[in-house]
Amino acid sequence: MFPHTVLAGCLLALSCAVSVVSSISNYDDSPSSAPPFTIKPVTELIVVNKVIAPDGFARSATLAGGIFPGPLIKAQKNDNFSINVVNRLHDKNMPLSTSVHWHGIQQKKTNWADGASFVTQCPIPQNRSFLYEFSAPNQTGTFWYHSHFSTQYCDGLRGPLVIYDPEDPHRDLYDIDDENTIITLSDWYHDPSPKLNKIFGPVTSNSTLINGLGRYRGGPKSPLSVINVVQGKRYRFRILGLSCDPSYNFTIDGHTMTIIEADGIETVPETVDSLPVLAGQRYSVVVFANQPVDNYWVRAPSNFPNQTFAGGLNQAILRYNGAPDEDPTSTPGPYILPFNEGKLASLLSIPVPGFPEIGKADVHINLLAATVNGIFRINNISFHNPPTPVLLQMLSGARHPSDLMPSGSVYELPSNKVVEITFPNTGLALGGPHPIHLHGHNFAVVRTSGNSTTNFVNPIWRDTVSMGSTGDNVTIRFVTDNSGPWFIHCHIDFHLDHGFAVVMAEARDQLADVNASIPASWASLCPSNEPSSQSHLGFLNTTTSRPGSFNATTLA
Repeated sequence: MFPHTVLAGCLLALSCAVSVVSSISNYDDSPSSAPPFTIKPVTELIVVNKVIAPDGFARSATLAGGIFPGPLIKAQKNDNFSINVVNRLHDKNMPLSTSVHWHGIQQKKTNWADGASFVTQCPIPQNRSFLYEFSAPNQTGTFWYHSHFSTQYCDGLRGPLVIYDPEDPHRDLYDIDDENTIITLSDWYHDPSPKLNKIFGPVTSNSTLINGLGRYRGGPKSPLSVINVVQGKRYRFRILGLSCDPSYNFTIDGHTMTIIEADGIETVPETVDSLPVLAGQRYSVVVFANQPVDNYWVRAPSNFPNQTFAGGLNQAILRYNGAPDEDPTSTPGPYILPFNEGKLASLLSIPVPGFPEIGKADVHINLLAATVNGIFRINNISFHNPPTPVLLQMLSGARHPSDLMPSGSVYELPSNKVVEITFPNTGLALGGPHPIHLHGHNFAVVRTSGNSTTNFVNPIWRDTVSMGSTGDNVTIRFVTDNSGPWFIHCHIDFHLDHGFAVVMAEARDQLADVNASIPASWASLCPSNEPSSQSHLGFLNTTTSRPGSFNATTLA
């Protein structure tokens, strides 16, 4: 065990990440324990409340493994995942239930393990556990995990997940790719999420954390993260947008970045000097440490107004081996290689399904988002958590889309069809840019933000896309080859909480494949339909029998 004072700084700084790797069985929720920074895909993930001060302000947080960000789940291509999530939450000022979503993992035939509360499961109650078992065949790249219950991940339950490819087609472009080259960008709040949920409008974070460290206005000179490099080496930095709300403009003074991956999809290399990272998005970039030995600022200002670098805000340090242990004096820019999502292309030239013309897919859905008095609506309907998870409703005999709750928010998709979804940005959905995330799939972005033209030849495929600005009409395509209900929502968590979501009920005729893998423990998470059933911070219970109510025989 490390002394607590050493551990606090070491766990949150990538420069000493390797020294804290240990077995998951070594940790508990006691303040003096030593959680590992890296865990394997067969593991136990204990969710606890703990007081931390990543920006110098102490607050109780909700944490995976007792650290922020949560431990890196480090897997190899075609590994099987078996992750037992244990709920040891006790702080009544924050949600006491939980669930964990494995963002970007497609969950083929395991929709029940997707982790989306009220869509694919009932939440994990306090003092209970749930074993998520799934595989990710042929998926590699940069992913993450986070709570998908209320806005709980804003309280800290978020961390990286990487599936390494021993035959990475970009392997000759970089020298180093390990736990020390992961860069997480996150917002941090001094108030607990239930208080923030009551704000119907912009929710401003107190600080930006890079690899779990940062500073806030008027706060102490809290430690900043240090990313160590050796001159002459090429680094694959995996940049993860773990944000609850803001997007970030990521730059490294004096260095360009070559994008080689977006959301788990290898890309044709594209060199930029600035990179917008929205909530839920991930990129791998190659950075060549070819500058004089020195310290350089890593910058991540958000899209919120009045951003500053004064006093080290919104920054971390890129430190060359041999440079002094001091703050950089580097300056930003000039920026001459701007990011353009329309220029990204998949390395393997993944073909776009269907006829190459807007409106010529088998199924076309237009999702028009708007804000009314702080509440978001899609096609005039605001999403509300249903009393019974959508998957359970489908398994329990709801035969018609109109039977599925929440009414008006569930779209039925037939199997093996090409689906095209457009997201017209009329400016009525306030608080953008909105990152739109589809569970269960990646998708071809045939029309990106900032572009009026389409690309059916070799567009980028990803799972989280910007809806852009007013006048954009971002358009995506995918094939319905993954049975189950899949959430599609804005990944600004406060917007999701205020209704910015719908559910795609996909390939109902293939649900038997999903049902075959559902463990008995999945159904046991759901409370009985008794009027006396109570819950904490947002759990809705049915009190009368209705289509979709829990019926144990449907899972036999």
